[in-house]
Amino acid sequence: MAVIKPFKAIRPTPRFVEKVSTLPYDVFSNREARDTVIRNPMSFLKIVRPETTFPRTVDMYSSKVYERAKALIQENINKGIFIEEERESYYIYREIMNGRTQTGLVAAFSVDDYLNNVIKKHEFTRQEKEDDRTRHIDICSAQTGLVFLAFHATLQTKQLLEKATHQEPLYDFVSDDNVRQLIWKIDDPVKVAKITEVFAQIDNLYIADGHHRCASAASVCKKRRKQHPDYNGGEEFNYFMAVAFPHDQLLIMPYNRTVKDLNGMTPKTLIREIEQAGFEVSRIRKIMKQRTRVHGGYQPRRKNEITMFLAGKWYRLIAKPSIIKTDALGCLDVNLLQDNILRPILGINDPRTDQRIDFVGGIRGIAELEKRCREDMRIAFALYPTTMDELIRVTEEGEVMPPKSTWFEPKLQSGLFIHRI
Repeated sequence: MAVIKPFKAIRPTPRFVEKVSTLPYDVFSNREARDTVIRNPMSFLKIVRPETTFPRTVDMYSSKVYERAKALIQENINKGIFIEEERESYYIYREIMNGRTQTGLVAAFSVDDYLNNVIKKHEFTRQEKEDDRTRHIDICSAQTGLVFLAFHATLQTKQLLEKATHQEPLYDFVSDDNVRQLIWKIDDPVKVAKITEVFAQIDNLYIADGHHRCASAASVCKKRRKQHPDYNGGEEFNYFMAVAFPHDQLLIMPYNRTVKDLNGMTPKTLIREIEQAGFEVSRIRKIMKQRTRVHGGYQPRRKNEITMFLAGKWYRLIAKPSIIKTDALGCLDVNLLQDNILRPILGINDPRTDQRIDFVGGIRGIAELEKRCREDMRIAFALYPTTMDELIRVTEEGEVMPPKSTWFEPKLQSGLFIHRI
């Protein structure tokens, strides 16, 4: 069963929410984050990326950088930009993008559920990123980013979430990425108890996005437990802030790949190697309209199909039955590419650490892959997206996906909630 509780959020006052709200900290490069803070000094990026308030020469992992984040939280409370709730509350979070709606519950979720695998993972974390968020949480004594969770949708949970939206929202605005953001506050004790009861019937939750935030919250929790051996489990450090959505409302886009070189081969030799590896290779010769090209002409049309941009041309790679696997990990198209092309042909043995490979979120489209190949890459691969059912199957079997297997859209906004621990 899933253990959740309401919490006393620190959040923007409604008049400032549009200025404060931003995309997650890790979708920005250092330059993009600094430019954003210059354009909008009220952006929450100043808190989640506090190095943007220092000269570039300052070590972004120094203690004074994290201390600045802590000071900015209190400064925003003092200025009236943030308010701190007096009552514990749940929140309903709805995002609407291109007519699609996802509606989830914002709550404090149990760290023990994460440690005991009630909340299931599908990716490994990178130690440097985990260490960064751990220090941020520990020094701020607060969690500043939502973890993105999914759960098996039921009629009861959907009706419960929908019913909670039958009132005036706390926030209703369109974020910079053109997604409508709506938040409702639930603090009535009877409604809070009902939500807690219904979510207690959920067997498992699945991390969609935010593995590093989750792992960091757990690290800080362990540290605080050692510091307070008489803890009773109810302290806020035993919980992390997250939003849980029904699994059938979520959209996963592909996470595409680019590679810097052809591992010493010519384009012609590379194509021959790919054919010998078990793919039918054909040139995509003519796309009649630019909009078709961007929105689907060069995208894979189905599972076990990959499209490739090489030497200014697009190719379609269709896997032959001999190399198609059926196990939870093997059947993923990211593994189809890794096991049959990236590792044996291009020499990318570990995509988590190899500097020759880069990853491009599906939201950036096919045009971004072509752009990268004109600038700093030699070859790009577009993939068919992983599905939620595949993600759940992998986690249920205790496996871990390759890095960058999923790109969820829309992204959660950062800055809507802070959870003090």
